[in-house]
Amino acid sequence: MRNEETNMRIQLNAEQRAMLDGRRGTAKQMGMRLLLDMAAAAGADELISIATAHLSGVSPLTGGLGLRQFLAKLAGDPQARVAVPTTLNSAGCDENQFEAMRIVAPHFKKHNHEIVALYTRLGVRPIQSCTPYEWEGVVTDGMAAWAESNAIAFGNSYCGLYTNRESGLSALAAALTGYAPKYGLLREQNRRPNLRVRVTAALNDPTDFSILGDWIGKQRQPAWQMRHGPIPLIVGLPDGLTHEQKKALTAAAANYGCPLLYIDGLGDVPEGDFQAELLFDSLELARRYEELRPRTAVSLITIGCPQASIGEVRATAQLLQNKTLTADAPPLWVFTSAQNQAIAEKTGIVDVIRQSGALLLENTCPEVVPYDQSWVKHVLTNSMKAEHYIKSGLNGIPTSVMKLADCVAVALGEMESGEWGVEIAAEGNEVATSPSHRITPSPRHLATGPFTAAGRGLPSQGDFTITGEAFVTDTPITLLGFVNRETGVIEEPGHPADGQSMAGKIAIFPKGSGSSVAPYVLLELFYRGMAPLAIVNSEIDQQSAPACSLEGIPYAYGFDESVVQQIQSGDVVELLRQGDVVTVRVISRG
Repeated sequence: MRNEETNMRIQLNAEQRAMLDGRRGTAKQMGMRLLLDMAAAAGADELISIATAHLSGVSPLTGGLGLRQFLAKLAGDPQARVAVPTTLNSAGCDENQFEAMRIVAPHFKKHNHEIVALYTRLGVRPIQSCTPYEWEGVVTDGMAAWAESNAIAFGNSYCGLYTNRESGLSALAAALTGYAPKYGLLREQNRRPNLRVRVTAALNDPTDFSILGDWIGKQRQPAWQMRHGPIPLIVGLPDGLTHEQKKALTAAAANYGCPLLYIDGLGDVPEGDFQAELLFDSLELARRYEELRPRTAVSLITIGCPQASIGEVRATAQLLQNKTLTADAPPLWVFTSAQNQAIAEKTGIVDVIRQSGALLLENTCPEVVPYDQSWVKHVLTNSMKAEHYIKSGLNGIPTSVMKLADCVAVALGEMESGEWGVEIAAEGNEVATSPSHRITPSPRHLATGPFTAAGRGLPSQGDFTITGEAFVTDTPITLLGFVNRETGVIEEPGHPADGQSMAGKIAIFPKGSGSSVAPYVLLELFYRGMAPLAIVNSEIDQQSAPACSLEGIPYAYGFDESVVQQIQSGDVVELLRQGDVVTVRVISRG
C-alpha cells in the first residue's frame, strides 16, 4: 500500500483525515481510501458531502460469494455505520413467499437474509427496492451516490438528482463516509447530451418506451467518445409522459450505461456535443416487437422490472378484474415494492390480483431471482430491463417481451403466444427489407511491431511488475450476467470476446457497462483465484476500479496511446508501475 500522501490532490478536513488514518474504524478507512482512488482516477480535486446513498448488490444471485465475504469483513468493525440516509436495493426473494417462488438454489433464503441483515447492521434502511425514487421520505435531489442503474437514470433525468453511475462498492464507500469525489455527472458541464435521437414512431404503451430505451443503447459504436456513457436528447416524444412511460424509458436505456437522458420539451436541455443522430421510426418499433415476441411455449410471466409502480399494479389488477388464471397457462408473478404493496392493500387492488391466482411479490425484482430451470424454460415480460438480465448469464433463460395487456392475456389463456405478431410493412404495403439500425462494431486492424504506452494507477497501490498474456477487447464488458463468475469467461452472444476467459490474464478493455453490482463479480473471481492478473482500462471504470482498489488487483488506466487498438489478445505484455506512472509494453506478439 502506498503512502496515503502520495499523489494527494485533495485537501482533507479533520474528519476525512481521521477516517483515512483508521481512527473511525477499518470500514470507513477502506471507504475513504476507495474514494480517494476514484478521485485520483477521475482527476477530481474535491470531496463533496452527499445527501443520500442507494446501495445495489443485495441478491445472492448478483452479489454472490464476493458480496457476502466483503460484507462480513465490514461487519467485523464495530464503528461501521453509514454517515448519510442510505437505502437498499431489491433482494433476491420475497422471504415471506419463498415457497411460492419455488426457488431451489441451495441456502438461498439463508444467504438472502444474511445479506439484508448485514446491511441493516450498517444502518442502511432495508427498503429492498430498486425504485427508491417512489418511496416516501427518500431525498431524490441534490448530490448523491446511487448504485442502481435504473434509479440513477431516473433520478438524474427527472428528479434533480446528481449522481454518477456508482458501483455497489463505491456507493457503499460514499455512504460510510458521507462524501463522494466531485467528478463526472456531479459537474454541470458533464451533463450535456451527446447523442440525438429522433423518434417518429407513435409511442404509447410503457413497453414501447422500454423498447426505445434499450434500442438506443444497442446503437453505441466504439469510436464514439462518451466518457460518462450515452446521454441522449430524445426528440419527437408525445407531451405529458406518464410516470410509467418515463420509468420504462430510463430503466431500459440504463441497460447499456445511459446515466441520464433529456426529452425535448421536458425541462431545460443544455447545449449538446452530439456524436451521432439516430432515427427510431414505426418500422423499427414493429421490427423489435417481432424479434422479441415469444415463438415457443412460455413458462412464466413476470411484471415489474423495475418494481411495479402503484400505477402498474393498478393496471395489472384492472386486466385481471373478475378473471382467473387458467391451470394450463403460465403463472403470472407481479413484483412491486413493500410501500406500493401497502398502498395497494388499502385500496383493494391486492385482493383483485391474488383472487385471480397471480402471485404478488415484494422486496425483490425479476432480474435478481434464481429461477428453477427445471420448469422455467422461457420467460415472458413487459420490460426490456428484465429481458436484458434474465437472458444473461445470471439465469440464461430465453426471454420474450410483449405489452402488459398481452402478457396478462397469455396468463389468462386468452392468447397463445403464437397468435401474437405484427405486420412489418413499408409504404404501399410492401414488406420492408431495409436493414436494422443496429450498428456493429468497427473492424479491428491487427497491430504489429513494438508498442509501449504510459498511463496511471491508483494512489493506494504501490509499484508492481506484472507479465502475462493479454486478453483484449475494444468493446465494453458487461461483467454482471455476461462474465462467468467462477471461470472468468465472457458469455455474451455477439460480443467480440464471447467464449474467451480473462482469468489469469492481463485484461485490457475500455470499461465495464451495465449493472452497478459488477464489482462483486470481480471480487468473487478474486476470492476463487480466477481473477485477471491485472486490469487495464481506457478510462476510469466504476465497475473495475473499486474491486481492484479494495483487494489490491493491479489496475491502470488513461494511457497516452490506445491500448485496445495496439495490443491484441494473445500478446505477451509487461505492466510496470514505478511511482505514479504505469507503463504497458508488448514483449511478444501472439
